[in-house]
Amino acid sequence: MGGSAPDGRQPTAPYLDALVAHGFRGSTRFHVPGHKGGEGADSGLRHAIGDNALLLDIPQDTDGIDVGPYPTPYDLAEELAAAAYGAQRTWFLTNGATQGNHALCLALAPLGTPVVLQRNAHASMVDGLVLSGGVPAFVAPEYDDELGMAHGVTPEGLAAALAQTPGARAAFIVSPTYYGIAADVAGCAEVAHAAGAALVVDQAWGPHFGFHPGVPESALRLGADAVLTSTHKIVGSLTQSAMLHVAPNGRIDPARIARAVRLVRSTSPNSLLLASLDGARRQVAVHGEALLARTLVAAAQARAAIDLVPGCAVVGEGFVGRPGAAAWDPLRIVIDVRGTGCSGYEVAAALKAAYDIYPELATQATLVLVLGLGQPVDALERFAHDFAETIARIARPAGPETAALTRPPGALAHELVVAPREAFLGEAEAVRVDDAVGRVSCEAIAGYPPGIPALLPGERVTAEVVAYLRELSAAGARLHGASDPTFETIHVLRTHTDAPR
Repeated sequence: MGGSAPDGRQPTAPYLDALVAHGFRGSTRFHVPGHKGGEGADSGLRHAIGDNALLLDIPQDTDGIDVGPYPTPYDLAEELAAAAYGAQRTWFLTNGATQGNHALCLALAPLGTPVVLQRNAHASMVDGLVLSGGVPAFVAPEYDDELGMAHGVTPEGLAAALAQTPGARAAFIVSPTYYGIAADVAGCAEVAHAAGAALVVDQAWGPHFGFHPGVPESALRLGADAVLTSTHKIVGSLTQSAMLHVAPNGRIDPARIARAVRLVRSTSPNSLLLASLDGARRQVAVHGEALLARTLVAAAQARAAIDLVPGCAVVGEGFVGRPGAAAWDPLRIVIDVRGTGCSGYEVAAALKAAYDIYPELATQATLVLVLGLGQPVDALERFAHDFAETIARIARPAGPETAALTRPPGALAHELVVAPREAFLGEAEAVRVDDAVGRVSCEAIAGYPPGIPALLPGERVTAEVVAYLRELSAAGARLHGASDPTFETIHVLRTHTDAPR
């Protein structure tokens, strides 16, 4: 489990402390940013975020913070994060896990290199392959067709995909899922290593894993070679901040990752984001177990109350033991609402209209709540009441249409005709969507959230995928990556070959 480093430095926050000491000392600023610590900022912005935040918004290469004798406060902050997560090296990311996925693709999937990729991986993985030129072979996760819910990849499925992809340098999987289901990472690591491939785990939704016995263990400690954690999603850093960790087992060269991270990093990283990562690391390392203990108790009580609402059922823990579901994260509350006669979209809209409540995700069948490391208990208690009242008001007899679900994107048939980079950068033309069936897509299109591509650059457009994307759009989802937000047209290759290269 995570905890304090042997040197006892985890209660410190070197970058945050150095930033505060510098920002509040009254220096005269003849450098960027132009707001000059707040005095030159718009009055509305100053009122909204406060002068303190503007005073701490400083540029890169500030002496005594991220430059100077080694180790600088910035170096120390990343070292403490590596110690907390059990990594050889950790990088702070200011463009989210997206930045980490891009860097990993550049480092592990260079031009023409075969890799295995979970088909419902985040859209940023596909974008990373467009940047790097790697050629993916796909492995499908397990699915619950009744709820339209993806679980994880099984070791057996990964082994089969690797066997069909000679020379694969890396395998990229997702654990946990948006619904909190963790894959058998240890088993996947074993089969990946046996095939000579590194295992990379997108653990964006599990930055708290390993810090309490009631949540799943960290993928890094289960044998993964590189792991991404979206610290902002649950542990409490600011939005757009994340961490990338490389294991100490030597399968991945940290220097190679460092070069790629620098390539996709802004030369003006936001100091507030970096400071929030340092503070969030301190909190999860020092107080994470206690905060999680309180949150887990409150979550269990909320689940019990929600489970009593007629027509509703809390799901998640019962999946453990099925293929692709080795563990479950109790910081996700997933509610099956089909028995109410309403869709998850309708329930979410009603909660927003009546109580200003915003769930993380709604689907045709479910509603998903994401809890934080130190979740406010009173908010959970109020939700149980407000949810029950909402269902009592809007429920109607459930009919056959309530259970009718379109299969999720990873379960659809996909044919990769050319590599994603070749399709994205190739000569494209915009055609009407119905006329695109049979053509090769130049776009990666995903319903957002959760950002899982239903169509990738280089894949053949099918009627099934078009129907799925139209259903998402009609339900109110944003089609991330679509050049035409109305989904009337799509960019396809003017010409193409018949096989990926």
